Amino acid sequence: MKLNAKQLVLAVVLLLILAALAAIPSLNNLYITVLFITILAFVILTVSWTIFSGPTGYISLAPAAFFGMGMYAAAVFGKQMHFTLVILLAGAIAFAFALLVGAVTLRLKGIYFAIFTFGLVFLIQQLLTWAETTFTHTRGRFVVVIDNSTIYYHMLGIFVILMVTAFLLQRSKFGLALQSIGQDEDAASHAGVNVTPIKVITFAGSAIFMAAAGAALAARQTYIDPGSAFSINYSFFPVLMAIFGGMTNLYGPVIGAGVFAYLEDILTTKFPNYYMLIFGLTMVAVIAFLPNGLVDVIKQIRKGGAVKKNADP
Repeated sequence: MKLNAKQLVLAVVLLLILAALAAIPSLNNLYITVLFITILAFVILTVSWTIFSGPTGYISLAPAAFFGMGMYAAAVFGKQMHFTLVILLAGAIAFAFALLVGAVTLRLKGIYFAIFTFGLVFLIQQLLTWAETTFTHTRGRFVVVIDNSTIYYHMLGIFVILMVTAFLLQRSKFGLALQSIGQDEDAASHAGVNVTPIKVITFAGSAIFMAAAGAALAARQTYIDPGSAFSINYSFFPVLMAIFGGMTNLYGPVIGAGVFAYLEDILTTKFPNYYMLIFGLTMVAVIAFLPNGLVDVIKQIRKGGAVKKNADP
C-alpha cells in the first residue's frame, strides 16, 4: 500500500512517539516510569471502553470487573507462571467471562444495560469478599512483585496491540457494522447485520485488554483485595476520560486518558482532600463548554491555523 505525504508524516510521528515511550525506563527515573505505567493503564482502559461503547452507544460500567479479574489472575497465578503468560491468561479469562455476560445482557438496552454492568462489579466484589472470608479466612491476596521496567514494557506492548486493533477495527466491515448498530439497531438488523453476536464479540474483545492491563498493574502492588481490585473508579474513570478527550477520533480517548491520569497524579499529591471536587468541576466545565472534548479544541486550533495561513498574502 502506497502512502501519501500526509500519511507518511503521520507514520513517522507515531514511530517517534513510540520510540520516546520505549526509552522512558532508560531515564532511570522511578517517578516517571511509575507515572507512565499508570497513564498507560488508564489509556488502555479508556480506549478499550471506547472500542465497544463508542460506536454502539451502549454505556458499559463493567471495566472494573474485567480489570479486577486481571489483578486477581496476577495474584493467583503469578507464582506458578511467567509474567507474560499471566497477562495472556488474564485476558483469556476475561474474554470467556465477558462472552457469557454479553450473551445474557446485551439484549438489554439503554439504562438497563448500564445498571446491570454497574451492579456486576459490586456482585463480583462481594462474592470474592464472601469466598475469601468464608473459605480462606483472609481478605485479599499477596502479589508477586515485578520490576517496574518489565511492567512498563508489558503495558506498552498491550497499548500498542490495542491501538493497532482499534485502528484496524475502525476501518473494517466489522467496525462499520458496529457504527450501524449505534445509529439504528433495528435498521441494522433488518439490513442483515448480526447485531447480538457482533455486540457480544466486541464487548468480550475489549475485556481482554482491560484484564491484561489489570494483571500488569497488579505486579506493582504487594497486596490486593476485592475493594481495591474491583474499585468502581476503574469503571467510571474510563467513561470520564473518553468524554474528556472526545470520542470522535481514536486519539481523543488517548489524549483524554493521558491528561486525566496526569492531573489525577498531581492533584492527589498536592490536594489530596480536594482532588475529587476539582475533577468534578473540571468534568462539568468540559461537558458544558466542550461537549466533543479536547479533540474539539485541537480541531479549532488547526482550523484557525489553516484560516490564518490561507489569509496570508
